[in-house]
Amino acid sequence: MILGLRIDVDTFRGTREGIPRLRKILGRQGIRATFYLTVGPDNMGRHLFRLLQPKFIAKMVKSSAPCLYGWDIVFKGALWPGPLIGKKLGNTIAALKNDGHEIGLHAWDHHAWQTRIQKMDKTGVRNHLKKASDTLFEITGKRAVTSAVPGWKSTDTCLEVKEEFGFLYNSDCRGDSVFFPLVSGKQLCVPQVPVTLPTYDEVIGRNGISRDSFNDRILSLLKPDRLNVLTIHAEVEGGYCAGMFSEFLNKALHMGITVIPLGKIIEHFPPEKCSRITKRTFPGRQGWLSVQKEG
Repeated sequence: MILGLRIDVDTFRGTREGIPRLRKILGRQGIRATFYLTVGPDNMGRHLFRLLQPKFIAKMVKSSAPCLYGWDIVFKGALWPGPLIGKKLGNTIAALKNDGHEIGLHAWDHHAWQTRIQKMDKTGVRNHLKKASDTLFEITGKRAVTSAVPGWKSTDTCLEVKEEFGFLYNSDCRGDSVFFPLVSGKQLCVPQVPVTLPTYDEVIGRNGISRDSFNDRILSLLKPDRLNVLTIHAEVEGGYCAGMFSEFLNKALHMGITVIPLGKIIEHFPPEKCSRITKRTFPGRQGWLSVQKEG
């Protein structure tokens, strides 16, 4: 079996602490992954205002969010602009390229994308992507070969604008196969590699799944001869759950599973069909996500 490994880096803390820890874990096993990087201001503390929503509070408690993300995230950008991740931690990001990992664009401002994407026109989307793309180029000397929207929140406008950036593929949705997206009946040129497996915060505390059973649960969902793509987060598996993630890799490799970057997935599962991307709710997630829909 083949497992595509995607690592989202959403915050200043995830970049500063999570990336070096994950580099060591992956390096010990000789594994390369796809890192999606946020390089602008860390304004994730502005999610503080979501604590007024009971469902959000319940999710934070169930996933032990303070342990996962640290209390400092509460204040990042809440009262004043957060630190510029790429500017302050460029060397940490550049080290990923030196290790041979695939570099992807996640966001300029993760919080802004999640909260404003439905209202962004083409100019707004283009400006956001350009700032992130240019910053990554300044840091690594190469253009990002792929992108993935924060929180799996995409729009048709976003998909159309991304065609301008020369990405080889994108990973903007949840789904079950590599495909070309359809927008207003037109096939776009850049394929999508969707995420097929649930994330830690979507599973933990649900249906009796605990930290002790999480790895076995994810491994049980892998399917031979099918697309398997897992997203982890530098803030989680590169932090509080680092030991658990290291154990996951040990188990996966012992089972004969090959772990590769998402860019290699297309060599094994080339896009053979077109699908629309629609919005729907998703187990363990608050609000809507972009999901592959046949036809």
